[in-house]
Amino acid sequence: MAAPLSDKEKSARLRLARSENIGPVTFHDLLRVYGNATRALEAVPELARRGGRTRPIKLASPREAEGELKAIAKNGAELLFFDEADFPLLLAATDPAPPLIIVKGHKSLFARPSIAMVGARNASAAGLRMAGDIARELGAEGYAVTSGLARGIDTAAHKAALETGTMAVIAGGIDVVYPEQNRALQEAIGERGLLISEMPPGTKPQGRHFPRRNRLISGLSLGVIVVEAALRSGSLITARFALEQGRDVMAVPGSPLDPRAGGTNQLIKDGAPLIENAADALAALARQSTDDWFREPSGRDGYGEPPAVPPEISDPERAEILSLLGPTPVEVDFLIRQSGLPARAVAAILLELDLSGKLRREPGQKVALIPPEEA
Repeated sequence: MAAPLSDKEKSARLRLARSENIGPVTFHDLLRVYGNATRALEAVPELARRGGRTRPIKLASPREAEGELKAIAKNGAELLFFDEADFPLLLAATDPAPPLIIVKGHKSLFARPSIAMVGARNASAAGLRMAGDIARELGAEGYAVTSGLARGIDTAAHKAALETGTMAVIAGGIDVVYPEQNRALQEAIGERGLLISEMPPGTKPQGRHFPRRNRLISGLSLGVIVVEAALRSGSLITARFALEQGRDVMAVPGSPLDPRAGGTNQLIKDGAPLIENAADALAALARQSTDDWFREPSGRDGYGEPPAVPPEISDPERAEILSLLGPTPVEVDFLIRQSGLPARAVAAILLELDLSGKLRREPGQKVALIPPEEA
């Protein structure tokens, strides 16, 4: 575990995380190379320029960071960085870990094993009953139930687990209610459970925020139970994230005549355990060692050490990596092998391209160039 963060470093990290073109991978790479966020912020403009950016990159200002910190405190919430003691270990073990989360409620729920439940917003009465029953049973067994506070299955799961412990990951700011019909439920979870968000207070949820929310839902959990999901639904995005994170995906079967069961039935065909009650879910999870998930993950220390000297990159080396990149994602390891360049040099070139707005990060340590018309 890293040493406690100073107020200066917390403010600098918040600025870094809120700056243009800095996602989780870039955030961690910058801290790894420069040792702390203050030095990283100083280096970003030049790195972006080397990557081919022609206009200045927008960095979050100290005033913006101060305003966000005040808004977090005003709402009775707390900011947690990935390497702080209270940050959930399961989420810290994801690759890449979210740089930060904002929480409101009982952080003690992070110490309990969690199972996520997600599903259709326009759920059937049978689906709502199943979600509520399973969530209630899981709570009685000592599990926290995590979901996304959407209408339908999410709402049923949260309500059923409110007394025993539920965590709600929201797509907007910690102080923004969405959907409005869940205002009372969101307030209750903030008082008796735990609300979690990556977004600054005041942020209205947008479509692009929901995949990030879904990744947190699965990342906080040992496994994900899908209850009613169409073949194209956000719940299946959560299931995909869970698989990428090494979590179990389970599904409640439904009628072949109901489109809301198309996605769950397909998951079962693809090998997901069929779930009819909490006992089924616990049996599916029994092959995991819960203790493994609650060990301190690697990579949560060392960023405060004296920084390594950033590698010197030549123009021919940059040109070599650019020649290997295109709109089709390729693995970073392939770039290293094909170019013959040191891994640190390839990482530095990709960092420059990322900050310039020319690189897209994909799951599985893959990268691709963003077409000029989209950059």
